[in-house]
Amino acid sequence: MTEVQELAAFVHQADSATMSAAAREQLKIHVLDTLGVAIGALDAKPISSIRELLKDLGGTEQATMIGGGKSTAERVAFFNSALSRYLDFMDSYLAPKETNHPSDNLGAALAAAEMAGASGKTFLDALAVAYQVHTRLSDVAPVRDKGFDHTTQGAYAAAASAAKAMGLSVEQTANAIAMAGTANNALRVTRTGDLSHWKGLAYPHVSKEGTWSAMLASRGITGPAQVFEGNKGFKESIAGDFFIDWSSEDLESVLRTIIKKHNAEIHSQSALEAALDVRSQEGFDASSVQTARLRTFDVAWNIIGGGEEGDKRNISAKEEADHSLPWMLAAALLDGEVTPQQYTPERIVARDVQDLMGKVEISEDPEFSRRFPQHMPADLEITLADGTRFHSARDSYQGFHDDPLDWEGARRKFDALTSPFASHELREKIAETVHAIDEHQVSDLTVLLAQVGTRRSSTPSSPNRREFSQETV
Repeated sequence: MTEVQELAAFVHQADSATMSAAAREQLKIHVLDTLGVAIGALDAKPISSIRELLKDLGGTEQATMIGGGKSTAERVAFFNSALSRYLDFMDSYLAPKETNHPSDNLGAALAAAEMAGASGKTFLDALAVAYQVHTRLSDVAPVRDKGFDHTTQGAYAAAASAAKAMGLSVEQTANAIAMAGTANNALRVTRTGDLSHWKGLAYPHVSKEGTWSAMLASRGITGPAQVFEGNKGFKESIAGDFFIDWSSEDLESVLRTIIKKHNAEIHSQSALEAALDVRSQEGFDASSVQTARLRTFDVAWNIIGGGEEGDKRNISAKEEADHSLPWMLAAALLDGEVTPQQYTPERIVARDVQDLMGKVEISEDPEFSRRFPQHMPADLEITLADGTRFHSARDSYQGFHDDPLDWEGARRKFDALTSPFASHELREKIAETVHAIDEHQVSDLTVLLAQVGTRRSSTPSSPNRREFSQETV
């Protein structure tokens, strides 16, 4: 067997019923969290543009778009993944040299499962497969330092989840994974320099291509059987040598993932906790800050702090703001939170946050880098104009490994994000269906997701701070 065939055999036999109770519960928590951040993005301008494009394209109604409307499965996979990715408020996985967001695969798993008329149990099987494939490839085959995006490993996960949801054979699954993996080796420039809409659409593209590859494979189309180990294959051309014994893999990787507390790039979470702690200290005045010095670990410094992936102080758009540690620290110190409300165009370019951002100094601490990813160390010292100093240090946050999000916490975040778009009754039905998804058909969930809508007229144009306060999210 080739390596992709071994992976396909693992995908084919995977069964969420074999998961531990803790892993199965966390998978459902991640589904609810992902749907919440997706619904919360329904009125984002890029999302509206994509919806209009899909409406103009038409197509066979194979799957349901969150917020209503149907299209072909691969287009719906793109749209729903775009929704879950847009706010940048989703889950994450931290490997030593790679970071990804396994929940990005929900769009492919959901669309493929609905198209196939699958059960909710099969949907869970498919999503569990995606988490396992995505995280394990990131463990042993990181590509960021070689100039490739983390969506590169995701292509294998998205195709595997779509194939599983569609009930493909081992041979068909291997072909789907091989096609998607060969064709989707994305460049890291997606997340360096001045960021564009593509930052949030790179993985939706992979979701679309993974679903499309599974659809092609279901009709007998074949892919490179030695995509991993072959001449000019993934190992030789990009990743280097690695080994995974797929016959011994389980479906427990979801327990190694984390969920964001703040609406910000994942490596900022502990630093934002420190900022909010400083803000709560007696005598602190954000308008009097003279300097704000943060020590952090190398990955945070390089990706969002101004290190190897470019300066993070030229901020004028959401895609730049939520990947700028100086901007996010300034917003947290001024507003006491980092939620979707902070990313309105007016707030992003407001003079107070832009000025305070310029006073933030960030440096890498080698000892902090050594402790990552088991910890996310952040040490913040702020000096006011009168010389008063404030200090806070954090290693983690609620949602990290040492304090994982439970169902009640996930539900609070879900309600805060979705209340502008769904009634209390509808939110209850969605949450109840997710928690018992293995007892439903997947269509029971998609019917409900079609009923969420544009921001309700009775709701303020921007969610108020109480709805998104740190006490409730």
